[in-house]
Amino acid sequence: MDKNGIIIIIEDDADDQFVLEEVFTELGYPNQRMYFSDGLKALDYLYSTTDKPFIIISDINLPQLNGLELRRKVQTDAALSLKCIPYVYFTTAINQQAVIDAYSTSAQGFFVKPSDFNEIKETIEIMINYWKKCAAPNNF
Repeated sequence: MDKNGIIIIIEDDADDQFVLEEVFTELGYPNQRMYFSDGLKALDYLYSTTDKPFIIISDINLPQLNGLELRRKVQTDAALSLKCIPYVYFTTAINQQAVIDAYSTSAQGFFVKPSDFNEIKETIEIMINYWKKCAAPNNF
């Protein structure tokens, strides 16, 4: 995890991507953001980059490779797991089974995506500030 690294956002809804970019712009985080519309494109990027992203914020319901499958691949790949990238779900798919499934992938968080802009902003701010404070083995 590089606290100044790229924030990877995996979200297949273009409107949600737009709202999230507005939120990040208003919050003023200097991290570059990269958006992927499906898990497979995100995985291809993670395999090909030498960057150490700051965090992965992922929806669960995605085309090609859903968020749960992507998390399992990141978690079980030796090279990717060494990057210590926090993997957080940000989704509207909320029920007990979805939360159980998410945490069965050793996710570092599960946040329900609010419909209100200010609530989204508050949730993202809490999420990012928390991880900015955390230490990871590759921070030293």
